[in-house]
Amino acid sequence: MALEVKLGQDLRLRQQLVMTPQLQQAIKILQLAVPELELVVQRELEQNPMLEMAEPGTTEDGVEQNGDAAASDNPVDGESAVTEGEMGAAQGATPLEQASLPESHDAAVELRELGALDKIDWKEYVENYSNNWQEGSFEAEDDERRPTLENTLSRKTSLEDHLMWQLRLASFDEQEKQIAAAIIYNLDEDGYLETPLGELAAQLETEVPRVEAVLKRVQRFDPPGVAARDLSECLYLQLVNLGMDDSLSARIVRNHLDLLEKHRYAEIAKALNVPTALVSQAAKVIALLEPKPGRDYGGQEAAYIVPDVIIHKMGEDYVVSLNEEAVPRLRLSGYYQRVLQGSEASAETKGYLQERLRSAQWLVKSIYQRQQTIYKVASSIVKFQREFFDHGISHLRHLVLKDVADDIGMHESTISRATANKYAHTPQGTFELKFFFTSGVKGASGEDVSAETVKDKIRQMVAGEDHREPLSDQAIAEVLRRAEINIARRTVAKYRQALGILPSARRRQLD
Repeated sequence: MALEVKLGQDLRLRQQLVMTPQLQQAIKILQLAVPELELVVQRELEQNPMLEMAEPGTTEDGVEQNGDAAASDNPVDGESAVTEGEMGAAQGATPLEQASLPESHDAAVELRELGALDKIDWKEYVENYSNNWQEGSFEAEDDERRPTLENTLSRKTSLEDHLMWQLRLASFDEQEKQIAAAIIYNLDEDGYLETPLGELAAQLETEVPRVEAVLKRVQRFDPPGVAARDLSECLYLQLVNLGMDDSLSARIVRNHLDLLEKHRYAEIAKALNVPTALVSQAAKVIALLEPKPGRDYGGQEAAYIVPDVIIHKMGEDYVVSLNEEAVPRLRLSGYYQRVLQGSEASAETKGYLQERLRSAQWLVKSIYQRQQTIYKVASSIVKFQREFFDHGISHLRHLVLKDVADDIGMHESTISRATANKYAHTPQGTFELKFFFTSGVKGASGEDVSAETVKDKIRQMVAGEDHREPLSDQAIAEVLRRAEINIARRTVAKYRQALGILPSARRRQLD
């Protein structure tokens, strides 16, 4: 049977969302945290001559403002450029907030006033923006006064560095130093040696007893307990360092650590033929030891959080303001605008500058939209979580992305991007914006109770329990049900594990 092929045209109308490069840039910038945004801006400043950083507290001539005199004498030229966040706040701010926002004449405000990115009043820009580096002068810093490179760089001392420093001061021969260095470089971040001694001996082409002898000497290094092969040896080494190698605590960690973890003090007392009260005292001593001797030397450097929004109470209302210092201040270069406006430059140069101008405009607009969206989301969160800001985490209500999306007329994905890695400084502390979106547990009244509120209640109950008879998961669930929070025992167990709280059997202690 032959197949017949026909050619034809089929015209259909359909709608399709096209992700333009500008839209992609706006979406990308929306979900960036402040440090990441600073990197993007810095990279654009390096590549785009049409963009400049506007220094805070200076006039357009680069002269430092001095109190109210500069602002009052010249209310236009004396004003410093402001961030896009200030403009975003101004659009959705209350009259009280608007009164606290400074006026500005930087690039972003000009774009907002003109209402279109392709219309720019060059004369206005030339008058308001002079290129400081063209009009000012620089003095080369004295090389003798400039700090050396070694004085400007620093890093946290690692466990390996600390141990190798001690190794260089110890009296080892060359082969022992090689063995000790191999041991040190095979420690994990907690300070444990997980590599078998036989494997180390094979790598170093030596005997296992020699490696073990060097290991015992390395185990006397600081911090106490380092280079142990398991938890029992780690705790025992610390007791030896304290001169307690023959104590009851040492006998327990060497032979009955599994029973100690389960708080089976009576069984330990029977096995060692000692009173239970002595076992309880020994357990308190063991609890003071460090199970991870490398803890103080491992991990990453502390990351400092820069809040994107600041929420403070004024009278009976909570006011949302964007962190003005969190977003880089940008302006268009007056010098290159004059080049683009003049007639001396070639067509190729003007074409390049025009392209760079559009890129600068879109970056400024994307940052402005980012700040505007964050402000709207934060304001909506304040409206929904008013009880939290008044009374704390115990009054955090159930909230999902859809609630805020419907409130401010945006899509849920936009809310998700706007709250990712963004932080708010509040009267209750500094929280990630995503913290305010929590799942809920049904209350007896039919209203959902935030999961964070339930966790906080569990934490308080465990903190106030009798350590001799700790609350079981079932007992906690019953207490919560009496507080009109319907929750299953397995849910209590899940929340308890998320809080890092041990089961009741392992929380039990003896006086």
